[in-house]
Amino acid sequence: MGVWIDTDMGFDDIAAILVVAQSEYAIEGVSLVFGNAPLPQVLANAAGAVSAFGWAFPVHTGRAAPVLGKLETAQAILGETGIPTSGKSLPKAPALAESDAFTALCRWLEGDGPHRILALGPLTNIAAVALARPDLAARITDLVWMGGGVTSGNHTASAEFNALADPEALAIVIAHDLPLRMIDLDLCRKVLARPEDAEPVRNAGGNNAELIADMFAGYISIGTSRGRPGMAIYDPSAAVAFVAPDIVTFRPARIDVELQGALTRGRTVVEVRATHATFNAQFAADIDVGKARTIILAALINEARR
Repeated sequence: MGVWIDTDMGFDDIAAILVVAQSEYAIEGVSLVFGNAPLPQVLANAAGAVSAFGWAFPVHTGRAAPVLGKLETAQAILGETGIPTSGKSLPKAPALAESDAFTALCRWLEGDGPHRILALGPLTNIAAVALARPDLAARITDLVWMGGGVTSGNHTASAEFNALADPEALAIVIAHDLPLRMIDLDLCRKVLARPEDAEPVRNAGGNNAELIADMFAGYISIGTSRGRPGMAIYDPSAAVAFVAPDIVTFRPARIDVELQGALTRGRTVVEVRATHATFNAQFAADIDVGKARTIILAALINEARR
């Protein structure tokens, strides 16, 4: 079955793509969006990943700015490239061929379904389709999104980064009744990568073992440098929910996003009481942590063996 991935191409995005690539699903297209870094850097990261990992699926250039408001990136946490590392970095590679994500995504949605999308960054590309081609957006059968927070945020006290980076895009997705399944901060924080997890990757022996291990170690250091035992594996956890939903407990809910307020903009409000709201989405309430870690680490190790 063919699927689509929308991404801002940091390390955990790469790991998520590897999870999907090693599953039963065929990646039929990838669209890029600003987020971890400005779009030009996201494009450079994507070109480096295509070069390093030999990806054959088409990669398309998406939106460089949110629907409204100023550009937000995660560079304050992830560094200039959006991919921290303990050593090796993605190779500098020739720019990807020009290809418009909006056009490509619309063309994909025009084809036979089902149409499952894994979204790993701000939802700007998906919102653009919903606004301009609601007939095609209605053909999306499953939209699994890493974003939001049931209890709190990370980029601000209220808001998770992908939601804060373009809350209007999330509001548009919600308003168009797209089949949203939210994989939020609380769920992803149950699935930790620890410093020792990088060693089996490093010892895998393939051409990219050192590269993947160094990026993985750099990613883990985001957490350990702040006194934590490890780092939440955000986007790969969403990928696990996408390819192995049987190990995830989804709950129906009413999900909305706050668009106002310096301290509240981007906050996702999740109402689980059927007596208080009409449900419009689902969120991942629990996950088999052991199985999720096994799937994610296996994807990294298998790629590092090649």
